[in-house]
Amino acid sequence: MQKYIHLLRLHQPNGFMLLMLPCFWGIIAAFSSFKDIHNNLLTIILFAIGSVVMRSAGCVINDIFDKDLDKHVSRTSKRPLASGAISTIEAITIFCLLCLVGLAILLSLNKTAIMIGFISFFLFILYPLMKRITYWPQLFLGLTFNIGVIIGYVSINGNISLSIFFLYLAGIFWTLGYDTIYAHQDREDDLRIGIKSTAILFGDNSKLWISSFYLLMIICLLIFGQLSDFKYLYYTSLLLVGFHLLFQLFKLDIYNSEVCLEIFKSNRYTGALIMFSLLLTLI
Repeated sequence: MQKYIHLLRLHQPNGFMLLMLPCFWGIIAAFSSFKDIHNNLLTIILFAIGSVVMRSAGCVINDIFDKDLDKHVSRTSKRPLASGAISTIEAITIFCLLCLVGLAILLSLNKTAIMIGFISFFLFILYPLMKRITYWPQLFLGLTFNIGVIIGYVSINGNISLSIFFLYLAGIFWTLGYDTIYAHQDREDDLRIGIKSTAILFGDNSKLWISSFYLLMIICLLIFGQLSDFKYLYYTSLLLVGFHLLFQLFKLDIYNSEVCLEIFKSNRYTGALIMFSLLLTLI
């Protein structure tokens, strides 16, 4: 049983949170009062379940593509596929079952959400290949991991607005920041086996780039607030987000893998603080 838990990353809830929270951002952005939370509780639960299911599916397809590479990276060499504890056929079967569950959840939403969901599935499949062909797989992850902002929004609102794209962009810049931090854990191994990442591209300048991504994230959140006509509570609460990001940058040591993992994991609090900021707009 433990090998399946590790394959699905059920022992690492941080990834679920980083996928789930942007979905909640989009859902809350479509609400006009706290009463809407109660009225759409089923949708919120479905997105929570869908986030767990599709993050697990993403980990499985990633491990299928990377099983031969993972053997040569110290952090990933003991993963079930890389170590041979689970066969490729078994992993593909599990992946298909997870996708069927995800599809059932998607089909319960409106037509616009379903259409965007199908588009996101192709991003989801292609992402594991990006590290082989571009130094920007983190950008592709941002596009994929934060699409839930738009799906969540249209599942409630029914239509796409200009403002929601800025919330989506905020998520993309956020992911560029935190996943560059994450990639620094494997930088030496990735250089040795030819895997590409923003950590390798930016090198010693990574901290400056990460700072820029976080700044752009805050700017997008401010623009989103302006377009949505939010009041002062939203902007005041964004100060907490900003302070948390500054704390990350102050503590970050890109040459220390343990610190990188700790800072990466702390981004679940960043996402939760943004959700809190959005909830304040319902007051």
